[in-house]
Amino acid sequence: LLNINVGGKLFQIAHKVVVRYPITRLGKLALHTDPMKKLQLCDDYSVQKNEYFFDRDPSIFHYIFHFYRSGVLWIMDEMCPSNFVEEIEYWGIHLKYSQRCCRILFEEKQDELSEYLKIQRELEAELEPLDSAGQFEGKFLGRFRKMIWDLIENPYSSIPAKIIAVMSSFFVLISIVGMTLSTVEEMKHKTGKMWMEQLEMICAIFFTSEYIMRLISSSSVKNFLRAAFNAVDLVAILPFYIQILFENLDEGDVLYHEELHKVENVSKLGKVLKLIKLMRIFRILKLARHSTGLRAFGFTMRQCYQQVCCLFLFIAMGVFTFSALMHSAEHDVPGTNFTSIPYAWWWAAVSLSTVGYGDTVPDTVLGRMVAFACISFGIILNGMPISILYNKFSDYYAKLKAHE
Repeated sequence: LLNINVGGKLFQIAHKVVVRYPITRLGKLALHTDPMKKLQLCDDYSVQKNEYFFDRDPSIFHYIFHFYRSGVLWIMDEMCPSNFVEEIEYWGIHLKYSQRCCRILFEEKQDELSEYLKIQRELEAELEPLDSAGQFEGKFLGRFRKMIWDLIENPYSSIPAKIIAVMSSFFVLISIVGMTLSTVEEMKHKTGKMWMEQLEMICAIFFTSEYIMRLISSSSVKNFLRAAFNAVDLVAILPFYIQILFENLDEGDVLYHEELHKVENVSKLGKVLKLIKLMRIFRILKLARHSTGLRAFGFTMRQCYQQVCCLFLFIAMGVFTFSALMHSAEHDVPGTNFTSIPYAWWWAAVSLSTVGYGDTVPDTVLGRMVAFACISFGIILNGMPISILYNKFSDYYAKLKAHE
């Protein structure tokens, strides 16, 4: 018999049983005749007791012991997959010796654990500060830059930092309100336009100052520029300065070009300016910097991109299928709006989304049956991923709040 002491618990296994598995650790221990090689396979050896000692988990060795006796590796649900794999790898036993039913469930549990750990790491990275205290050590004005960085970037570090975070959110909201009011007809007169321009200038100065302070106080400019939130901040600032640049170019055209050429350039510049002004809407994304809910939503979309893409695929399939069916059922009706399949895409899209504007409706019984099938498919389709996305969002939101 082989006397095996695992973590203080004694097991006795017959030589003839162990040597049937020569590639395992105990199989090699039974086959080797050189005492030095045997000592390399165990942690200690007692000459008096003729006992090999292994400093391993005795609870898992029960399953290893059962494997040598029966030839089958059993796996219990309550065991940690990582710990169990580590133990059987130490003993040199492959997972293939387990029953197929156990192996399938075990691999599923492994995948779930790996996915859970991956999400945990990404959640921690989501809230991990861009610059830790250690990265400022040895840098030029390191302590001062760290103080400025915490003031601007970490609202939980002090009361002034919290005030600046609130001010940042306040200026974002004011900027969005100002952009919205600038499109109102009553605000387009000279006084209203002047007030809107001054408001935009104040917001732009604040955002620029905030961005420059972050950039100067950052320990690594390269990492700073690669960060997503800082890219959003830059996009929020640029439209104001690009607008000023284009307006100056516009004045140059008025002074130095012929009349026809001036009109063409003014028209082109006007379209570009409208597009640049529209970019200011991205300022609302700055709220995500201090909003756990928006962060959780973005994290949910990143983690559930497969489900979201699958949903869009089903919607596209439904739009193409039901628009073709509706065109086949309605194209012979006089005055119908379903003159072609592309014209039926809009109807299929609003019906699948269960909005149903009613601007385009079928007239025939067959067309109404197709419409009913389309709406029913839309209800089922919209109901499937909502629960998955909501459960993941609530879970991620709770974890982000816990990490904070």
